[in-house]
Amino acid sequence: MQAIIGTDPAEAAQRLSRGELVALPTETVYGLGGHALNLRAVTNIFRAKNRPSFDPLILHQSDTDRIFRYARRVPEGARALAEACWPGPLTLVLERQPTVPDLVTAGLGTVALRVPDHPLTRDVLSRVDFPVAAPSANPFGYVSPVTARHVADQLGDRIDYILDGGACRVGLESTIVTFDGNGQPIVLRKGGTPVEQLEDILQQSVSVRTHGSSRPEAPGMLSRHYSPGVPLTLVERADGSGTAEHAIVRFGSPARNAYEYSLSENGQLEEAAHRLFVTLRSLADAGYREATVEMVPENGLGLAINDRLRRAAR
Repeated sequence: MQAIIGTDPAEAAQRLSRGELVALPTETVYGLGGHALNLRAVTNIFRAKNRPSFDPLILHQSDTDRIFRYARRVPEGARALAEACWPGPLTLVLERQPTVPDLVTAGLGTVALRVPDHPLTRDVLSRVDFPVAAPSANPFGYVSPVTARHVADQLGDRIDYILDGGACRVGLESTIVTFDGNGQPIVLRKGGTPVEQLEDILQQSVSVRTHGSSRPEAPGMLSRHYSPGVPLTLVERADGSGTAEHAIVRFGSPARNAYEYSLSENGQLEEAAHRLFVTLRSLADAGYREATVEMVPENGLGLAINDRLRRAAR
């Protein structure tokens, strides 16, 4: 049975309360939501995505006070980031409360927490008295969905309801930050909140921990991820023109023919982030045998965009 696509936050909240799976729009990507304290619902999230149980989930709620209930201790830096960035594309990994199931955290002593910035989903979250676990609403390892139709195409027969909130504004997953025992901030995943912005808020440098662990500390840390189903070659600048078998994805210049795509003709990183997953998905849909993709500058959102491209190309 195919999932119902609708726009009713009340229905979405009721379905979550009953333990059903609901795809939810956020400013980053669509999430596959389930009652985080209901083990059957959490198990069904892993099953629907074919996601390994060692990969932890992010908990979502409608405001800072409600989501921090699930952390035992909140460092001063975490509170500063929450005040400045929530609601928004930032996830904080903190010491967890024992009420959070081991299945959600992959048995870790920490839990990932977020307040998303989308009016429909915040409405849903305000109606429920539990956190919602919501990884990206796509099969594990594949390109994240940024429209309700993307969700329906890949998971429509495995979930119950898709809340259609239009196209996602940011188009990249949230940045994930944790803190060491001395309260020093560490980025575990680059995403929709640039590292430079975090440093401005905290007034200190922020270290970035490389991914690739077979037992990740947070979602999105595996070295191979975001597969578009087409072999990618990453370059600084692409020579030649696209063909029916070989697509070219450009940045900072327009597409030259029907076999080329441009993440941003004017070189705008925000536009490139917004278009990234849609473009990668288009490559597979068009049936190209391979694609050459131009990298973007390594600053701001460019760090997260290039991170996704490198993992998609592995």
